[in-house]
Amino acid sequence: ARSPASPLAEVARSARIIVCCGSGGVGKTSTAAAVALWAAEAGRRTCVLTIDPARRLAQALGLDLLSNAPRPVEGKGLPAGGPGSLDAMMLDMRRTFDEVIERYARDPEQADRILANRFYQRVSSTLAGTQEYMAMEKLYELHESQRYDLLVVDTPPTRSALDFLDAPDNLNELLDARAFRLLIAPAQRIGRGYLRGLNLATTAMTKMVRRVTGSELLAEVGEFFAAFEGMYDGFKERAGLVYDQLKHPSTAFVVVATPEGAALREAAYFAGRLAADRMPLGALVVNRIHQAQPVPKVPAAARRRLAADGADGRLLADLLELHAGLEALASAEQRRVRDLLDSVPNLGVVQVPLLADDVHDLAGLRRLGEHLFA
Repeated sequence: ARSPASPLAEVARSARIIVCCGSGGVGKTSTAAAVALWAAEAGRRTCVLTIDPARRLAQALGLDLLSNAPRPVEGKGLPAGGPGSLDAMMLDMRRTFDEVIERYARDPEQADRILANRFYQRVSSTLAGTQEYMAMEKLYELHESQRYDLLVVDTPPTRSALDFLDAPDNLNELLDARAFRLLIAPAQRIGRGYLRGLNLATTAMTKMVRRVTGSELLAEVGEFFAAFEGMYDGFKERAGLVYDQLKHPSTAFVVVATPEGAALREAAYFAGRLAADRMPLGALVVNRIHQAQPVPKVPAAARRRLAADGADGRLLADLLELHAGLEALASAEQRRVRDLLDSVPNLGVVQVPLLADDVHDLAGLRRLGEHLFA
């Protein structure tokens, strides 16, 4: 009898967008790249949007130079002349934000005022949530271009997977902050020189600005929001369109975790949030699962005799003890995975064993794909 297909296989064959998400350090980037490579070799025009890949993986994908536009991945065994293809790009957060400003500005002068503002330069590079928001912007731009059958996005390496879903609201809340508009009104009446003359170092407003932005350039903050007038609606409308696309049935979220309790709890919480927001959950990938092959049981008394029977005996006894520890670890991981599945019913799970080496080239991505799509 044929073994059941991987839950990822149908997702990679039919989805238009796959979002690989999870907390930091769980293998999202490698998973996203392996899914994209598998889909390309299955005949789909595919692009993977990655955020911060390890250097060797970036080189394997042709991303050794930062690029904010898709570039072909060329390597041994990739489709040549067939229907499938693989492009890759690494998000340049600042450049993407600049493009968004240029898109929504009334005219080039407004765009230039914002791009030259020091507060904007700080916000566009450091504000929490900006990277997630810009990843969604670039994803939507590529989707609208209709160049690809499948887009695979590797979400930013944040503490919480929810940051990706919450970023548009958080950024829009800042850009539309009513409190900041209080700064603008006097400036519009008196002139921009008013803002430069502000001395509010002890006010609650300045403390809020410093807390939110890390900036004490209060005058430049006010100038930024004055220049930004009229662009809020465009940002909000675009964020709504992106959010609608993420809820569309042609999108699939693939939640990536490791078998540690904290990572699985985060995955379960995120899966619950996706369900509450009616977003399509494609599969759960659990990376770095420990496996223990069966060995004949050796009674404890026999192990003690081995340990007392010279160097070879002690070595064999130590190996048996290590294997027993590995069995216990593997069993505990499976219990945690089962507990998660009890809390998130009907979720397809793919388990990937702990691999002997890091994934850093196309051959490694194919090996990873063999486990993802087995």
